[in-house]
Amino acid sequence: MFSKKIKKSKLKIFNYKQVLLSSLIAIGSIYPSNVISESLTETKYHKENFYSNKSFITKAVEKTGAAVVTIDTQRYVKKRNFPRNSQLYLDPYFERFFGLDLPNDNRPRIEQNQGSGFIFADGLVMTNAHVVNGSDKVIVGLTNGKKLNAKLIGQDFFTDLAVLQIKGKGPWPKAKLGDSEKIKVGDWAIAVGNPFGLENTVTLGIISNLNRNVNQLGIYDKKLELIQTDAAINPGNSGGPLLNSDGEVIGINTLIRSGPGAGLSFAIPINKAKEIAYQLLNNGKVIHPMIGISLIEEINAERKNNVVKVGYVVPNSPAEESGIKIGDILIKIGNKDIENASDVIEQISKNGTKKQIDIFLQRKNKFIKLKVRPTDITNLQKN
Repeated sequence: MFSKKIKKSKLKIFNYKQVLLSSLIAIGSIYPSNVISESLTETKYHKENFYSNKSFITKAVEKTGAAVVTIDTQRYVKKRNFPRNSQLYLDPYFERFFGLDLPNDNRPRIEQNQGSGFIFADGLVMTNAHVVNGSDKVIVGLTNGKKLNAKLIGQDFFTDLAVLQIKGKGPWPKAKLGDSEKIKVGDWAIAVGNPFGLENTVTLGIISNLNRNVNQLGIYDKKLELIQTDAAINPGNSGGPLLNSDGEVIGINTLIRSGPGAGLSFAIPINKAKEIAYQLLNNGKVIHPMIGISLIEEINAERKNNVVKVGYVVPNSPAEESGIKIGDILIKIGNKDIENASDVIEQISKNGTKKQIDIFLQRKNKFIKLKVRPTDITNLQKN
């Protein structure tokens, strides 16, 4: 019996040695011998190799992520007055469909909303105007957890852009602004924001289209030509940056169009946003030169190009006073041959409101040259 125990114990030792030996052989086949011979503390880690393994998305977000902020807004809603005998209160679903308060909720309250933005200069934040519009209090949340009050420097309803000033001392992380004129369809697009309060959420897509006129989306109260992307943008992403593959801001996420099968996302080009932001900082408002027409793009089958027609003329506008009529074809504005609606908007915007601009158009078989002096869009609204 004793000899059997000795044999079993030797067998166990032999098996243990076999396992240990096979483990060492396996390790040796995975790791070079010179690595095994070095102690773990002496193993060299090359940081450049570590960083080179990061994806371009990670690198892009690391450059700009700290500058992305959460924007919490508060609005004081006063009590609404409804007649006591109103029959509307009888239907509990009325509020859901028509956005009205039920009797029990008809009292003063604070309405809270949330969006995104990014710091582009010392303590200055860009975001969408619709994120902060009508707010009584604005709070900016930084990625380090700090929450600071902010004041509205200015907002422009027509381009849906607003600039905030954070109340506090820096230094501030700043996003690097890119050049939206250099982007092309098919380029990478990285959307960063705080949807549903989830900070620094990142989605990836491509640039699907450029210079997308909002009129094509059924939006007629804005003056925007947008970047279209398939990078997912969700509620709360509004005002956050759209980045290129180098981590530069090329747009501001502003609009979503969803439908069966897919969603469409849109961003304000950063070059336009910079122009608007600096006008808000310097003047407190933005001038939008307009002549008072709506535009229709049609394809000319004979010449195989686009034709830009006048779809509507605002009464008492510079366009009407100069003699422009519905159906006129715009051939040339200033020194620019008109190929699409964007050309018209660009030339009138560049001209400004202080001088006249030449407009060459076709009316049936006649060619007519007119002089028009644009006015600010706010003057057209007063007509």
